[in-house]
Amino acid sequence: MTANLFEDIDAPEPAREPLAPGAVLLRGFACEVAGEILEAVNGVLAQAPLRHLVTPGGYTMSVAMSNCGPLGWVSDRRGYRYDALDPLSGQPWPAMPERWKALAARAAAQAGFEGFEPDACLINQYLPGSKLSLHQDRDEHDFSAPIVSVSLGLPAVFLFGSERRTDRPQRYCLQHGDVVVWGGASRLAFHGVAPLADGEHSLLGQRRINLTFRRAG
Repeated sequence: MTANLFEDIDAPEPAREPLAPGAVLLRGFACEVAGEILEAVNGVLAQAPLRHLVTPGGYTMSVAMSNCGPLGWVSDRRGYRYDALDPLSGQPWPAMPERWKALAARAAAQAGFEGFEPDACLINQYLPGSKLSLHQDRDEHDFSAPIVSVSLGLPAVFLFGSERRTDRPQRYCLQHGDVVVWGGASRLAFHGVAPLADGEHSLLGQRRINLTFRRAG
C-alpha cells in the first residue's frame, strides 16, 4: 500500500474538496504513509533542529520550524528569504527524501498541476496555542508552481482566503493525512492556521507537524 500511494498512478483518487479555483483539499491523501513520513522527519530534524524564527519586526514565531531540500525558508531582522545554508550550522540543509518529492508531485497532479518538482520543504511544528497569521507565500521566484501542504498529527483549522487580505477567509478542519494544494488563480491567496487546540494524537501526542513543499528557486 505504501508504494501505491507514492508511486502508483492507478491508485484510487482521494476525496477531493475544492476550496477555490486552483485550490484543492485531498482528504486523507497521506494517511497510509504517515508513519514513514514521520520517521524521515526525525532524521531531518536530527541534522537541522527545529527553531523559532524571528520576523523582520522582531516577533518570535509561535510555530517551530526547519527545512530540507536545496533551499530553506528563513526569517530574521533582515527579512524573509530562502537560503541554501542552515543559519544555525552554516551547513546545507538536509536532503529532501525522494519519497517526499514523489508524494508532493502526485498530490500536485491530483490538483491539476503536473510536473511539480519542489526544491524546498518547510517542516513546521505546532503545539497547543501555536498559530500562523494570515499571509501570502511570495518569497519564491516563480509563482507558476503550486504549494503542497501535508498535515500530520492533531487537527488544525486552516484559514484560506483570496489575494485580498481584507476578505474573510474560509475555515477548514485539517485532519491527520490531509493534503492541501493551491496554485494558479489561488497561488497568492492569503492563508494561515488558527491557534491549535489541545488534544492527543496516537502518533504525535500533543503536536501537529506540517510539511509545505514549494518551488522556490
